[in-house]
Parts: sequence; C-alpha cells; structure tokens
Amino acid sequence: MNTITVTLPDGSTRSVAPGTPVREVAEAISPRLAGVALAASVNDRLVDLTTGLTDDATVRIITPDSPEALPLYRHSAAHLLAAAVTNLFPDVQCGIGPATEDGFFYDFVVPSPFVPEDLQAIEQKMRELAAQDLPYERQAWPREEATAFFGARGEPLKVELIQEKTAGQSQVSCYTIKDRDTFVDFCTGPHVPSTGRLRAFTLLTTSNAYWKGDARNQPMQRIYGTAFVTDKDLKAHLHRIEEAKKRDHRKIGREQRLFLFHPWAPGATFWLAKGTTLWNTIADYMRGVLFPAGYVEIKTPIVFNKALWETSGHWQHYRQNMFLVESEGEQMGLKAMNCPGHMLVFGSEVRSYRDLPIRYHEQTALHRNEASGVLAGLTRVRQFSQDDAHCFVMESQIAEEVERLLRLVQQVYGDFGLEYAVKLSTRPEEYLGEAATWDHAEASLRQALDAAGQAYTLNEGDGAFYGPKIDFDVTDAIGRKWQCATIQLDYQLPERFNLRYVGADNTEHRPVVIHRAIFGSFERFLALLLEHYAGAWPLWLSPVQATVLPIADRHLDYARQVHERLAAAGLRVELDERTEKIGYKIREAQLQKVPYMLVTGDREAESGTVSVRGRTTGDLGARSVDAFMSAALEEIARKAISPPAGGEGAGAGQTGG
Repeated sequence: MNTITVTLPDGSTRSVAPGTPVREVAEAISPRLAGVALAASVNDRLVDLTTGLTDDATVRIITPDSPEALPLYRHSAAHLLAAAVTNLFPDVQCGIGPATEDGFFYDFVVPSPFVPEDLQAIEQKMRELAAQDLPYERQAWPREEATAFFGARGEPLKVELIQEKTAGQSQVSCYTIKDRDTFVDFCTGPHVPSTGRLRAFTLLTTSNAYWKGDARNQPMQRIYGTAFVTDKDLKAHLHRIEEAKKRDHRKIGREQRLFLFHPWAPGATFWLAKGTTLWNTIADYMRGVLFPAGYVEIKTPIVFNKALWETSGHWQHYRQNMFLVESEGEQMGLKAMNCPGHMLVFGSEVRSYRDLPIRYHEQTALHRNEASGVLAGLTRVRQFSQDDAHCFVMESQIAEEVERLLRLVQQVYGDFGLEYAVKLSTRPEEYLGEAATWDHAEASLRQALDAAGQAYTLNEGDGAFYGPKIDFDVTDAIGRKWQCATIQLDYQLPERFNLRYVGADNTEHRPVVIHRAIFGSFERFLALLLEHYAGAWPLWLSPVQATVLPIADRHLDYARQVHERLAAAGLRVELDERTEKIGYKIREAQLQKVPYMLVTGDREAESGTVSVRGRTTGDLGARSVDAFMSAALEEIARKAISPPAGGEGAGAGQTGG
C-alpha cells in the first residue's frame, strides 16, 4: 500500500503515506490548526498527535474548542501534578491520577500527610515545569521491562496495575514528561503535546484515600486540583466554588436551625422545628400535586422478611447496602426502597384492566447502609424519604402515562423555579428481557417525550438492567447539576412477583411498572433548595414567613394581636419579644432571611397597621394588617419565587381595612 486515505469532518479526503503522524495531517490542512492542535480522533478513538496512521481512517483534529479538550487538559494536569510531587518528594509512591467532572486528582503513598505549605510548593513546581514546555511522549515498553522498571523504583502499586491491566499483552503504554528521570507513568493516554499547553490550573485541597478505594488497602493522600482551557473559565469556576461554600446547606441549616446530626445516629437527620415545617411543606405540596393526578397514598412496613428481598432480587444484589436484623430466628431487612412492598399491595387482590393505571405514592422512611466515609450532610444519608410512586399500567398505556409524568415534573420544577435537562437512557449491554420488548419500551418513552414537547438528549446504553429510563438533571443558581427526577420502566419486578390483571379478553396479562420520583429523596432535594436559594426561601416555602418586631415593651400587646391574626390566617409567623433595640431585631431577622419583618410602634398601634420591611426590598411603608395578610396569602397561593420587582408582593398594594 503506497498511500492511505484520510477522511476529514467536512467529507473531504487526503492521501498520505502509511505511518504519517496525525500532526502532519493537521499541518497539511492548516499551519494555524497544527499550532493549536492538542490530539486527534482517529476512527472515533482519541490519540496523540504523534500517532502514525496505518490504515484508511476518519480523522478529526482536537483543538481547545473541542468537547474532548477539557478532560484532555485535566488528565495531562494530573500527570504534571505527579511530576511535581515526585520531584519535590522523591520517596513518594504514585497511585492513579484521573480527570474528573470538576478537575483531576492524584493519589500518593507518603511518609506523612501533605500540609498547606506542601500544596503551595507543589503548585509552584507545576508552574515551573509548565513554563519549560516539556513534551509528553508516549513510549511502548516490553511488559517485563515495565514491571522491572517500576519495581526497581519502589513503585509496587504501578507494578500491580500493569499486571492487572495488561495481562496477555507483550507491550504496555507509558508516558514521560521530558524523560524518564523527570517523570514517567504507566498510562494509555492521550495527552496534550507539551506542558506549556497547561496554564489555567490550580490545586485545591488534600484528603485521605485508600488504594482502589478500599479501606483494607494501602492508605494514601489524594491531592485535588482543577484545570481549564482558559484563565477566564478557571476564575469563573473558582468563583463558583467560593459561592458554593457560602451556600453550603450544612452551614445554612445550622444558621437557620433547620436540622442537626449526632454521632449516635450517623447518617440520620434530626429535623428541628423549622426544618420539620419545611419538610412537611414540601411533603404536603407533593400530595397536593399527586392526589388530583390520580395517585393514592399508601404506607408499607419498614421491616420485611428476607423472602421479600429474595423475590425482588435485592437479597442477592443489594444485601450489603441494607440494614439487617433478626427476629425469632428469621432474617429481616429494613426497607431500602418502596417498590417490593408496592408489588405486594398490587398483588393482594384481583385486578382488572379497568382498574389500570393504578398509582401508589409513599413517603415512608427508607434505610440504606451507606459507608460512613461517604455520608455528607443531607446529600448522602442512611435514613431518608422519597416522593416515591409506582404506576401499574398496561403496555398500551405506557406512552400516555409517561407523558402525564413528564407534565407533572414540568409543573413541580416550575413551582420551585428550577431549570433542568432531560436524558433518555437506553438498553445497556447487559439487560434482562427480550430486545423487542426493550425496543417497544424505548419507542414509548420517545413518543411521550415528543408529545410533552420535552427536549432531551440520548444516553445510549445507560438504562437500568431491567428497563430504559428518563433522568432529569436540575441546574441550581450557580450552575451545578443535581440528578433528581427519574422515570423508569420495569418489566422484571411484575414478573418476579407474578403480578397479573384480567384483560378485556378475559385472560390474564402482566402489568408494566413505572418507577418514578420527582424530588428524589426529600433530604437531597432540600439540600438542593437550600443551596439554590442560598437560604432565602420563597415566601410559600419559608419556615418563618414573617416576624413581628415590637419597638418597645409597651408595644408588645399590639404586636401579640398582630401575631395572633396572622397565625389564625395560616401564616407562619413569629413574635420577637426580646428586650432589644429594633435595629438589632431587624438585623437578626435579616440574617435569618425572614421574607417579611413587621415593625409595630406607637403609630402602628394607633392606626391598626404594621410597618413592613421586605427581605430584599427594604422599607415598604405602613400597611393595614388585613392588606398585608391578603397580599401575603396571594403571594403564597401563586408560589412566587421572589417578590416581583417594583415593590409588589405582600408589602405593597392595598391599604385600609
């Protein structure tokens, strides 16, 4: 073969000699393209620019604008980090260093933990190596040479990786930065051409880690960092990190006295008075959405005999994540999910096609035995509740029912002012059931998404093993994504529990189950809301909607009257009876982010009014109690996310009364 054919993204072709490096293809297209090129996609496989082409191929040059650029930068930055660490601390052992969604990390075995001063020195060394513009070079080593090399360097973890990852191979891929003495790592790549391409990076923090994430293995120190294509993107990310610290739901939860945790109940939330009010508000809100939509609420037991979990398959595949108990010689498991119990309820009586769909909703507490090391505030707990529901439908009802669910999700997230993106996840490589059944189910989901006018992206091969699903990623106020709602089709549990209904043909048929949640877990959804609103709750959600602030003790009686009238109308209102200056009381209420502060003094007591201050709008003037009450109830009823601009809302509008 004298030449091979390279097909470019625009459909044009070029002929090159076999062995031509991808870099030369880029140079032939444009010297400017070659100057910014980072790597290449050859037949949809990422490779270095030095890779030689051996056969006809489709080639796309990766530049800083390509979607593959960011993970490439971050993977290369992880190697740069390891090079800096091994130069400064020659006795360390290297573990692994992948790119992550937010940056990169690298794990090391070290004599003593890293301290902040070490991190500063390491980052400075990274910048020195970047300024030298040292090449990343892929080298193919004989497998025996690679294991001997890393063994002689005192890198047994690298030897272990090579033995595991390259069994049966004669050669292994290693990457140097400049040369073996500067840095070398067992890695499949690819990487950017040289360290000079890496400018927008920083190190963030350290943590304890274990080899392969197993606490029984070698303890390690993990260094986290992040990298971006541009300094502008890096600065924006660091700003989001600082904003996230301010919005941390654990911090706000303490400040607003919503919840606490105790070491005697790890991973279980103590909901304090205001937090319980908040929890009940969203629980009742969900009931108010679901009951008109044809759902019924049920409650199933907390503890089940292992026979239930064996039937559902969880005993075989999920037992390690369950809390197990023994009673009278019988093994039992605390409920980790509601679906098996709902199968028993459906199967408890004869069902007709006329009964379907049947929609069960449940908010009972669930328990999962999460490892203590992953528990994190409200976002990862051992005890939680879900706005869980299971819809039992006929095959012919799938598309219509899913469309109804999509409109419910749109309604709920709209009420909370949340933006979201939708993914349709299709059949994975390993799945249960028949391919034809999966094809029908996926077509039904597509039909429902289209009918609801819902934009979505396709997530090929990421469905659950028992059925395809639709996932919803909510974006919060600072751009972070939270996976919340899910809609999953399930043909397997009805089979396992032998569920049946009598069809119009008077024969028995198998129902399909749609698992669905919109909040997900109440705990995680409240964490999302706390950080999304930064603790400044919309009036309809706020645990305290207004606080009455008497100026002096002589105004207490009138303040109590105002408090009683507002409470009787259903407003969540507090009375600040402390003997403090009014400025102090206002500042305290402001710090607690109470939506409305109602000041009462001589003038207000004489005229039957309150002086209204909005959390964001400041002094809104005097209003009659009835006028404030009416406007507040209207604002709550329409679930306003914040008082509209222009001074409207509960503090403005009507007077008199």
